[in-house]
Amino acid sequence: MALLKVENLHKSFTEQNEILDGISFELNKGEVLVILGSSGCGKSTLLRAINGLESIQEGQIYFMNQLISDSNKTSRLIRQKIGMVFQSYDLFPHLTVMQNLLLGPLKVQKRNKDEAKEQAEKLLERIGLIDKKNAYPRELSGGQKQRVAIARALCMNPQLLLFDEVTAALDPEMVREVLDVIMDLAKEGKTMIIVTHQLDFAKAVADRVIFIDQGKILEDSKPEDFFNWPKSQRAKEFLQAFKFEK
Repeated sequence: MALLKVENLHKSFTEQNEILDGISFELNKGEVLVILGSSGCGKSTLLRAINGLESIQEGQIYFMNQLISDSNKTSRLIRQKIGMVFQSYDLFPHLTVMQNLLLGPLKVQKRNKDEAKEQAEKLLERIGLIDKKNAYPRELSGGQKQRVAIARALCMNPQLLLFDEVTAALDPEMVREVLDVIMDLAKEGKTMIIVTHQLDFAKAVADRVIFIDQGKILEDSKPEDFFNWPKSQRAKEFLQAFKFEK
């Protein structure tokens, strides 16, 4: 049974601007799906719709075989099992790293403080930032902030992780430290949907690649097939844009 099922999603901001145009796909537990496409094609809107941050005009989203594309209390509770990491970190600047990590488990999930703190410290150890647990976001580099944002999402024990261009705002030398954390999560069997423009990373981490253009899925295939033998002309043009010749 699919962990996530997206059926015929439609989203428009104006009548002439359909951002999602009949998007449908399934995601199995333990699968890593990378979504590629040019800016403005609907990738980020799709992730936000899955996580309930963006409304849709038509279609359904099922998670763990339960409908979550409406706004009732049950859907909101189920969506707590979906974690999302944004490009802009979204850490609370007035809270320390540890306070940022504990906010969701304590306030939303009402968990035991000692148990949640123990988990948070283990996650900070894992990402190499235990020495920053009492630091504030302003004292961290961009790569460190993004690793904290990933740890914060993991503190909620999600069944699905969504990553929306998490390296786009980083300097090149900081990109690798963030991508290494995500690669480790993939090796552990975490279920993830990743929006990225890092094509080498996409090749390495993906079990499947979906290519979106103008709100439609043009390709859904294994990474080796997509990168070596893209079927659509638009995908060929997209990949060619990343190649340089003397």
